[in-house]
Amino acid sequence: MIRLLSLGFAMAVLAATDIAHAACETVVHLGQPYAVCRFDPAKDNLRIFLRGRDGKPYGGFVPLVEDLRREHDYPVFAMNGGMYEADLSSVGLLVTNGVERKSAARGNGWGNFYLKPNGVFFIEGKKAGVQETETYLSAGLRPDFATQSGPMLVIDDKLHPAFLPQSDSLQIRNGVGVDAKGDVLLSISLEPVRFHDFATLFRDTLSCPNALFLDGSISSLYAPALNRYDNAHPMGPIIAVTRRMPGAPH
Repeated sequence: MIRLLSLGFAMAVLAATDIAHAACETVVHLGQPYAVCRFDPAKDNLRIFLRGRDGKPYGGFVPLVEDLRREHDYPVFAMNGGMYEADLSSVGLLVTNGVERKSAARGNGWGNFYLKPNGVFFIEGKKAGVQETETYLSAGLRPDFATQSGPMLVIDDKLHPAFLPQSDSLQIRNGVGVDAKGDVLLSISLEPVRFHDFATLFRDTLSCPNALFLDGSISSLYAPALNRYDNAHPMGPIIAVTRRMPGAPH
């Protein structure tokens, strides 16, 4: 059952609702609804978080919102941003504030993360991208933020080869893609869906040549524009878009 954030947290972001409403919407694809939020990395403050000022993983949206409010920021969007270990550390590559906190995982293993090719979502300056892991590593990028997850949903306009159109594996799923204009599109299914259908959302409806799966049943969304304040599961990395509070010091 989804646990809601308190009204106080919701009120902290009301000033951003006009911006958030322009960024988030419900999209229907193949008869199934998805929440989709679009951001321009050249204009929007898009970041990846894991640990708070106390050095401990946030583990959810509430501690992140509290930390941001202390800094006179507020989130207009947040979503779990990659798979994590039992201690909430990232399974693979994690870069925050230009520092590589964990190196890329290139080996084999069990589970969705290792359903190769997996990939990396990164933010470098005013640009963002999604690339297959080995392509990302060979590019020699120096991102400000990055998170590794898997599998890739779309690779150069082609669906991941393991996805089956008639699969009976249905889950709430969330992911990220970057379209030809450079906009970042983050989506979570509002009903359980199969990988194949989720991937075609990014390729065929959102026009993302590359897209990355972030996670499944633990997928959570913080989007005031859509009245979503999920906090149902522990989480590791968090992708968030923040705004400065009106009147706050710069």
